[in-house]
Amino acid sequence: MTKSDLESFCMSLPGTRQDIKWGHDLCFVVAEKMYCVTSVDGPLAASFKVLPEEMETLTERESIIPAPYMARNHWVFVETAKALTPKEWKHFVRQSYDLVVAKLPAKARAKLSTSKPSKTSR
Repeated sequence: MTKSDLESFCMSLPGTRQDIKWGHDLCFVVAEKMYCVTSVDGPLAASFKVLPEEMETLTERESIIPAPYMARNHWVFVETAKALTPKEWKHFVRQSYDLVVAKLPAKARAKLSTSKPSKTSR
């Protein structure tokens, strides 16, 4: 998985838009809620939300740690692209998206079925 692959995958998910936060983080958001964060520059590393029961198992793996400031919300930080297979990257990022969407109000979820991903200016 490359940073470009991650960006393409995230942007394929309904209602996704990207935003730069904190000056150097590329955030993928749906209905203004983040589901994946990576750096603008440098090699692929990313944070995303996981199921509570996956938190311990994933962070026992090399190069995956609890995400700083977000671990209490069950986010992990994957330090290197090779820490996950491409299939796992897609699974966990999609799952993060689904977890965030599930918490949205019904009206916001309904809008997603008719929306297309959009890109904001950097």
